[in-house]
Amino acid sequence: MSDVSAVLSLPYLLPAQAQKHVTHNEALGRLDVAVQLAVIARDLAVPPADPGQGDRYLVPAGASGDWAGRDGEIAVYDMNTWVFQAPVAGWSARVLSEDAQVRFDGTAWQDGLGALHVDTLGVNGAADATNRLMSVAPATLLTHDGAGHQLKVNKAAETDTASLLFQTDWSGRAEMGTTGTDEFAIKVSADGAAWQTALAFDGASGTVSGAAVQNAPTDTGAGKLARADYAYGPGNLLGGVAQAGGIPTGAVLESGTNANGSYLRLADGTQICWQQMPSSAAGQTLWLYPAGFAAGSVPIIQATAQVQTAHFASTGAPSAAGVNFSVWGLSAARVAYATGLLAIGRWI
Repeated sequence: MSDVSAVLSLPYLLPAQAQKHVTHNEALGRLDVAVQLAVIARDLAVPPADPGQGDRYLVPAGASGDWAGRDGEIAVYDMNTWVFQAPVAGWSARVLSEDAQVRFDGTAWQDGLGALHVDTLGVNGAADATNRLMSVAPATLLTHDGAGHQLKVNKAAETDTASLLFQTDWSGRAEMGTTGTDEFAIKVSADGAAWQTALAFDGASGTVSGAAVQNAPTDTGAGKLARADYAYGPGNLLGGVAQAGGIPTGAVLESGTNANGSYLRLADGTQICWQQMPSSAAGQTLWLYPAGFAAGSVPIIQATAQVQTAHFASTGAPSAAGVNFSVWGLSAARVAYATGLLAIGRWI
């Protein structure tokens, strides 16, 4: 049988041993060093000049004086001398000057207590089997360690949920994340029971849909976000106009020029054509419009003789494709003059 204990090397009392109190007191002294281990400091290279009875320190590497050669040991000032206790791997100590916890790994004292693994953790509150991490506080801070910071929410399968849920008195009001699919969405609720998907994002295209977005060209609901293919802007204001069922399906304005003149079509169905061409003294002159009007429609025609003396212009009955015109002098004879022509009607 050994004369000392297996862990702290406390001396055992032996049969018929004299001076038993010496052995007993030595064992108590070792316990006094190791139990509830709190040291004043761990960074003194030399012993303090005026230590107090029972003061404890961790001896750093390379210490000198009475601590020389005692790297990593616990030094306690007892009865005007330094007594040393060698730590065992797994011991922990509180460093009072730093308000820090350290642990001995078998070679040196390390910061912290090592990896912490717990099933639940409640900060100022009680965690449970579902909410395994709980914090009851005015705020929770997650900050960087020199660069950026990511908060990861991971789910097992596409049909599971990975989200942030915002509640009022434990009743849901808003949720953002991937809920039941892999498409990111923002949902809202007025009562925690009925939910609306306000915005949903397509993971492949990045496009957005949902109750907050126009769902049709005729959707002009208050507060809706306009879709680029339904709204008008610099990219689609000009182009080919079109309609389906009375609803514009193309650009707002369409214009063009050809040998028969110029035209402007509006998305509401209005069309304006204009041209300057000479009349004929021999008879009527036909103006074919640069763009045809709707079949069966009758455009309004205006003809103006480009001359400073008294003349007048007249037109025949217009068709959807063109109109005849003439310019007359005061003698009621046709004359040849440049003539400004304007036609307004419907293209649809």
